[in-house]
Amino acid sequence: QLQVVESGGGLVQPGGSLRLSCAASRTSSAMSWYRQAPGKQRELVARITSEGVTEYADSVKGRFTISNDNAKNTVYLQMNSLKAEDSAVYYCAARLLFKLYWGQGTQVTVSS
Repeated sequence: QLQVVESGGGLVQPGGSLRLSCAASRTSSAMSWYRQAPGKQRELVARITSEGVTEYADSVKGRFTISNDNAKNTVYLQMNSLKAEDSAVYYCAARLLFKLYWGQGTQVTVSS
């Protein structure tokens, strides 16, 4: 059993920044951020392993940074230079063995 809770979403102007947080109830082998916009498939945004290895979607590479705090079982997604197309519900997922545990999602809206 593993619980995942996201926070930090909100409304931001284009070019602005937000930082999302995701807290898991226990240690996991990897934690990821996904996003889903209306009418779109859910997509992987960024992932970080417990060893600190990171991956990013091409669409966010260079603008977003994922980091972790293993002692707190927490990951962060720093989002800079936000664009309207970044608007979506962002979901955190923690991986434990062969199972993903999902958070409830947090809304990010980029609009002027």
